[in-house]
Amino acid sequence: MKIAIVKLSAMGDIIHAMVALQYIKKANPSLQIDWIVEKGFMSVLENNPHIDNILPVNLKAIKKDKLKLFKQIKLVREYAKNNYDLVIDAQGLMKSAIVAKILGKKRAGFSKESIREGMASYFYTQKVQISYDANTINRNAKVMSEPLGVEITEQMILDKDPFLYYEESDKVRALLSSDKKNIVFVIGSTWESRNYPKEKFAQVVDALQENILIAWGSIEEKENAEWIEAHSEYAKVLPKINLNELKAVIGQSDLLIGNDTGPTHMAWGLNIPSITIFGPTPVNRVYQTTINKVVNSSSEVNHYKLNKEDYSIAEIEVSEIVEMSKGLLDA
Repeated sequence: MKIAIVKLSAMGDIIHAMVALQYIKKANPSLQIDWIVEKGFMSVLENNPHIDNILPVNLKAIKKDKLKLFKQIKLVREYAKNNYDLVIDAQGLMKSAIVAKILGKKRAGFSKESIREGMASYFYTQKVQISYDANTINRNAKVMSEPLGVEITEQMILDKDPFLYYEESDKVRALLSSDKKNIVFVIGSTWESRNYPKEKFAQVVDALQENILIAWGSIEEKENAEWIEAHSEYAKVLPKINLNELKAVIGQSDLLIGNDTGPTHMAWGLNIPSITIFGPTPVNRVYQTTINKVVNSSSEVNHYKLNKEDYSIAEIEVSEIVEMSKGLLDA
C-alpha cells in the first residue's frame, strides 16, 4: 500500500504531524509513505526512516508569479503517477486539499467542522472529526492515523521515540561547550507579539551563566541576537546554519528556551528539554511533559481568532523562566 501525506508547512505543524509516523509504520511495516511539502521545509523531514520519499512543491512562489501555478500543477500530476492508494491531507487548507485531489482518488482529511477553511473538506472522500481547538498534536495524530485504522493515544505520544534526524556536523560540534550547559535560545517568530522581549532574554542569559547559543532566521532576528550577545558575556549568536545543522545544535543541547515557533518545537521532536514561551497563541499547541514545559501570559486566547496585537508575552517574569530552566538542567 502506498500513501501520500500532504502537509506543506509550516515547520512546527510539520513536526507535530511527524510524531504519528513511527506508530503508523509500526502498525503497517510494508507501507510506503511519501510526503508532499514546501521545498523550504524538506530538511525537517530528511533522514527520517519512516518516510520513503520527500516530494517538494513550491506553491509559495505562486504568490509572486501566478504563471508558476501551471508548473506546480504539472509537478503534482507527475507525483500522482505513483498511484497512491490513499492521500491524507493533514493541512486542511484549500491549497492542500487541491493538491490531494490531484494526487489520488481516495482522500482523507478533516471534516468541515474541524478546520478553519471548511470548504477544503468537500475534497475528501473520508473525513476525520476532531475539535478545531483540540490539542494541535492530537489533531495531527488523528488525521494521520484514523484513515489507516491506527489508534494513537496520548500516552503513546508521551512515550514517543525522537523522530527528527540529522547528520553530524563539525561546525556544530565546535559551538558546543564541554564545561557549561548548552542552551539554545529561539528568539524570533512570525509575529512580533509572539516574541519575548530581547531585554528579558538577556536577563535570562545573565541569570543562567551557561553556554547560550542564539538561533536566528532573519536579519531582524540576527540584530536582536547580536544585541543580546553584546549585553552578556555568556551568549553567542549562532552563525548562519541550515536546517540539518539547526537540528544538530538542538539535538545536542541540554535545554532550549524559545517562543512558540518551529525551531522551538524541534526540541520536543528530539526529546530535548524545552521551555516554550506563550503570549497570544494557545498553550495546547504543545504537549507539556516532565522535560517539555511552558510559561504563558495571563491572556485568554481565542483559538478561532488569534489577537496579533496581544503583547502580553512581555509580562512574563524572567524569574519564572530562570527557575524552570534550573529545574530542568538539574534534573
